[in-house]
Amino acid sequence: MWLSQTRNIMTEFLKKEGKFTYAEAGEGSPIIILHGLMGALSNFDSTFNYLSKKGFKVIIPELPLYTLPILKTNVKNLAKFLHDFIEFKELKNVTLLGNSLGGHIALYYTKHYSEDVKALVLTGSSGLYENSMGNNYPRRGDKEFVRRKIEEVFYDPAIATDELFEQVYEVINDRNTLIKTLAIAKSAVRHNMAKDLPNMNVPSCLIWGKQDNVTPPEVAEDFHKLLPDADLFWIDKCGHAAMMETPEEFNQILENWLVSRNI
Repeated sequence: MWLSQTRNIMTEFLKKEGKFTYAEAGEGSPIIILHGLMGALSNFDSTFNYLSKKGFKVIIPELPLYTLPILKTNVKNLAKFLHDFIEFKELKNVTLLGNSLGGHIALYYTKHYSEDVKALVLTGSSGLYENSMGNNYPRRGDKEFVRRKIEEVFYDPAIATDELFEQVYEVINDRNTLIKTLAIAKSAVRHNMAKDLPNMNVPSCLIWGKQDNVTPPEVAEDFHKLLPDADLFWIDKCGHAAMMETPEEFNQILENWLVSRNI
């Protein structure tokens, strides 16, 4: 869940149309990438560039995590936003690729609009259970707590750069964004997908870090058991954000799976 990075990357592909801001590149079967809570489009920079050159139209919408009214700041309305975006773009047979909260939104969307979804790709997805802040949410100003939590996202804590820390800390230290972060986190707990997964009969790819501390390996195993048509792939020495920490291996696994499933 604790994922963020520079906001300035992929600017040459960035578009703003109406209420939607998104990055888009490539031609072919559409893949919509959904970032996590406190995440950014750039979390998937490597995957965006890789797949857009491999015969896919890759689109990353900026999710309105901090711009929805507080009473609508939840998984349900983020999925509704995704539906509005897919209709706006007139897309059919989409592959939804989500990390953390993004995976949860993909699952909730598939539950309600399965006719739109050709395939699912989940990496470190919420939707069952996760370890994040729990009851130890930081007081504003608690820099060391925030830095420690960011480092725990990765197998290699060095990936938690000062730039990444400053951006996440900015979110945590602002009262309005902190309240909405908490609202989304509570919504994710409420919208547990365990009972819905057996009904999601779409090809599903699970790519998981073996050292994921946020959505640990047993979460991936439960997804694998509950989804009726799922393949599970492990990446060793990797935490909660495989697409950031081991991008080459993540991209190769994903491309091989997409080709094998004729997506």
